[in-house]
Amino acid sequence: MPAVQLAELISLKNTVGADSRHIERVLRALRKHLGMDVAFVSRFRNTDRVFEHVDAEGTAPMAQGDTWALEVGYCNRVVGGILPELITDTAQLPAATNPPHTLALGIGSHMSVPIYLSDGNLYGTFCCFGFAPDQSLTDRDLMIMRAFAELVTEQLEQDFNAESERALKHRKISELLNGVQPSIVYQPIFDARTLAILGWEALSRFTSDIPRTPDLWFQDAVEAGLGIELESRAVELALLGLSRLPEAIYVSVNCSPQLIFSGRLTSLLSGYPARRIVLEITEHAVIGDYQRLQTALVTLRRAGVRLAIDDAGAGFASMRHIVKLAPDMIKLDMSLTRGIDQDPTLRAMASALIAFARETDSTVIAEGVETTGELDVLRALGVHRIQGFLLGSPMELQEAQRLSDDDQPRQA
Repeated sequence: MPAVQLAELISLKNTVGADSRHIERVLRALRKHLGMDVAFVSRFRNTDRVFEHVDAEGTAPMAQGDTWALEVGYCNRVVGGILPELITDTAQLPAATNPPHTLALGIGSHMSVPIYLSDGNLYGTFCCFGFAPDQSLTDRDLMIMRAFAELVTEQLEQDFNAESERALKHRKISELLNGVQPSIVYQPIFDARTLAILGWEALSRFTSDIPRTPDLWFQDAVEAGLGIELESRAVELALLGLSRLPEAIYVSVNCSPQLIFSGRLTSLLSGYPARRIVLEITEHAVIGDYQRLQTALVTLRRAGVRLAIDDAGAGFASMRHIVKLAPDMIKLDMSLTRGIDQDPTLRAMASALIAFARETDSTVIAEGVETTGELDVLRALGVHRIQGFLLGSPMELQEAQRLSDDDQPRQA
């Protein structure tokens, strides 16, 4: 083996498994070392195989993503023991010249080793072939190929398991979307001084055999490629509550940058009074392009839709969101409000955010308020609105409607 290629293979041995792109690098290095024209990894299915990774010198008879029947090519017959793993000249083996459609591929030399996953199941094959016979190929070359097939298997198994997991999540989320989920509950948001109800935050709830928090369901939806669909459903269902709540009250819905970029919000919000809708962007939302997000929100905000940054104070991202997006509302995370009456550091941090909001004419909402001591301190600091179990837990729309109706005289 040439020294340069040997060094490259040794390097690849230490890196394969970290990234699926290394599989292509392994295929290329081995193909060049063996002097062959095509190298690939194929995954077997019931009646066909899929070419997951392909590397070739020039034009190859297959490409990544192609599917072939199992009987086409030599790999399935190598796995079945009909053909040897190393063939220096296919013309010398009668079993390699049949069937005709395999012969038409023009394979002159061939090496293939099976790939078995850790559970013992056959994944497919790791294969190289040349269009011309090559008598220089030896068992030593086959041993090297087997060694690297084992290393590639680690990454293949990770990819295979991840794909299976995504498929499972896609099926579960699709079942949710085909059903009546999520269900929506509403948590009241109160004026800090009068304790009148000013708005409701709409929250999603899911029913399943295994209890899971809503954020995990939305995370699964994103990983399954259905994040926007599930989020759109949640917004659509949440806004139905506007027709049953007093006109002076707003509804706040969680909204990711991805949903905003998708362009679906315009149709989702159509027909509802914009002034009664608040879009909450969480601290955990990853925003790569603030200018693009601002542009996407211009029309909605001009129409009267308000913007809130949720979980402020929970991390650095929320501060960037606030500075870059100039929200109408800043929601203090419960990590700031919980025990604020006992912790001067929390009071100092909350006071700084409230002072910033005062300068930027933003409304401050304190989340997670659970004690009267916390309420008293937050009022003294100048928080505008309060949300938390002390004053109101999430509830069904019917109960929210009743509580809102009962609250109207006090608001008036």
